[in-house]
Amino acid sequence: MVKEERLVNKFKRLLRRLGMPRWLHHFGPKKYELAQHLIALIIKQECRLGYRRITNLLRSLGFICPCYSALWHCMNRIPLNLWQRILSATRPNNCYILAIDGTGMSRTLPSPYYYRRIDKPYPVEIPLKLSIAIDTKTKKILALRMRAKRSHDIKDAKYLLERSPQTKWLVADKAYDAEWLHEYCKEKGISVCIPIREYGKSRTWKRSLRRRNQINLHHKRYGRREMIESTFKAIKTKFGASIASHKISAQRAEAYCRAIAHNIILRIIRDFKRTL
Repeated sequence: MVKEERLVNKFKRLLRRLGMPRWLHHFGPKKYELAQHLIALIIKQECRLGYRRITNLLRSLGFICPCYSALWHCMNRIPLNLWQRILSATRPNNCYILAIDGTGMSRTLPSPYYYRRIDKPYPVEIPLKLSIAIDTKTKKILALRMRAKRSHDIKDAKYLLERSPQTKWLVADKAYDAEWLHEYCKEKGISVCIPIREYGKSRTWKRSLRRRNQINLHHKRYGRREMIESTFKAIKTKFGASIASHKISAQRAEAYCRAIAHNIILRIIRDFKRTL
């Protein structure tokens, strides 16, 4: 019991160091702290349980856990900057090779029988767009962005780089081959390893920065980009390929919970291997 209280207090000190408030709201009864909400939401994603089941599980194990309706409202109320701070606490402080890429996440839709019963055509599935940046050495997620509609991969490149720690190399596929991205990385002191796309004949094609950066396209270094595909596979295998929430704020929160749980599990596995 003493060790359990020390672990909970350590997690609370970590949240205070990140600038987290003790309570999620300013008004109302101060019954459950923000740390208790966050622990329940992250364990919910790791165990792939519903709100009712995770509440019953934690309470049966002796943990102080809010009710299922409070967890549902908490998923929508926690602001995005708080999720970003928590994710930054689980990632490394620096990175040598950073990889970025995007993938699609499906939404949960009602059954075709239900749509036939209400006389509506079965809708075409509109996938969510998830873009992440990872450290190719530890496979930890450094930053992510969730979009509700289809979009090109390169739209989230600057967003991910601004929220990632200091890095030396950036590896990505041909979808991120753009002159402005090469110039932005040069200003930040980041070397780029991106294969070039053929846009046709141009007068400035040979003098462009993206053309000159092809000297950095080393086969072994570019092969580190496969780590991000492995990360996508691990996330979809552990947590599923669909997002259960319907509001975009809850969808972002669900994606951040999965990323935080992924980083924490990698840290636990690394510490366990060190003890062996």
